[in-house]
Amino acid sequence: MSAVTPPVVPPVEERDRRDGKAGAVVREIMSGSVVLSIAAILLSFVIGGILIAASDEDVQETAGYFFARPGDMLGAILDAVGGAYGALLRGAVFNPRGDSLGEMLGPISETLVYATPLVAAGLGVAVAFRAGLFNIGGTGQIVAGAAAAGWVGFAVDLPPVLHVIVALVAGILGAAVWAGIVGILKARTGAHEVILTIMLNYIALRLFDYLLTTPVLQQPGTVNPISPPVSGDAMFPSMVGRLHWGFVVMLLAVVAIWWLFAKSNLGFKIRAVGLSPSAARTAGINVGIIYVVTFAIAGGLMGIAGSAQILGTERTLTGGIAGSIGFDAITVALLGRSKPFGVLAAGILFGALRAGSRTMQASEGVPVDIVLVVQSFIVLFLAAPPLVRAIFRLPAPGSRATAILSRSKGAKA
Repeated sequence: MSAVTPPVVPPVEERDRRDGKAGAVVREIMSGSVVLSIAAILLSFVIGGILIAASDEDVQETAGYFFARPGDMLGAILDAVGGAYGALLRGAVFNPRGDSLGEMLGPISETLVYATPLVAAGLGVAVAFRAGLFNIGGTGQIVAGAAAAGWVGFAVDLPPVLHVIVALVAGILGAAVWAGIVGILKARTGAHEVILTIMLNYIALRLFDYLLTTPVLQQPGTVNPISPPVSGDAMFPSMVGRLHWGFVVMLLAVVAIWWLFAKSNLGFKIRAVGLSPSAARTAGINVGIIYVVTFAIAGGLMGIAGSAQILGTERTLTGGIAGSIGFDAITVALLGRSKPFGVLAAGILFGALRAGSRTMQASEGVPVDIVLVVQSFIVLFLAAPPLVRAIFRLPAPGSRATAILSRSKGAKA
């Protein structure tokens, strides 16, 4: 009786050569951070859809006789989720029900209005991330920038074009100085930046609330904590609808930060400190100076966000001028992988969620809190890459694809 010959399994190297470089490239792309971020977003929207369906009255009613007529419940789920996300798109991207082209394209301009301060603040967090620092003091820095820009806007009399420029510069410098305090304390004393930024958030907010009750910022003739309106000469000129030229300033900031890290010597030093402060110090880089400069740049970007608020949309200073932008910026920076154009895309996505949530609530009765849930799940999944890779069966980074491409490049050399 002859023995059964087991199947011959080719070795890993032979299978890699058989698959070829094209397969390796595909696997490398699928294991990258971009695909992981998209998967996290899709998974978060799926969970949001489940919550929308679970809270819908028609779905709950049809669930009572699901086994008798399952199609009714499935149809109700599709109507609830499709209606909610359809309204989200109508409020954030394009409204086909508009009577004119302006009304149809109005939602995308609203998305960009919300995205402008989010992207600028997200860049402020991303710059700190690249230096190995955690800047969660966005709220205080935005308040400092908005207060400085707003004060110049209503208290200083300047020619029209010069007025908005000086107000913007004041906002950037105000936030940069406030954030620079963190860099100085960390460089001189070694204090942790997370504790410093948290404490400075409280100091900025309480100091701002106090100033709104004094002649420094309070509008004359009122007891309410509100400032005089910013002069029209100091406001960002309007582009389309509520979209203003602060959006262009934000785009210029994105390009400037890309150039900083891709082309400049300072950007190289910041990245070197972020990878290893001790190694950077050994290489002759003044780590303390880099900490101060990094926080000043991060604060300046937060100042652009604050200036966009007061000089672009709000016009008056109130206690809620910063809103949740400072903390949402952390999510934007994480989703954008701390890369300028990634932060831009993430900020536009979050701006779309904000703009569309209002339409979703008005037309479908879905609370805007669903959007906050989706955003929270995005952060959760970004913090747990193995979970997302397991759900979507994505290859892990550093898999055979990297080795194949390395061997291919070595063979060509």
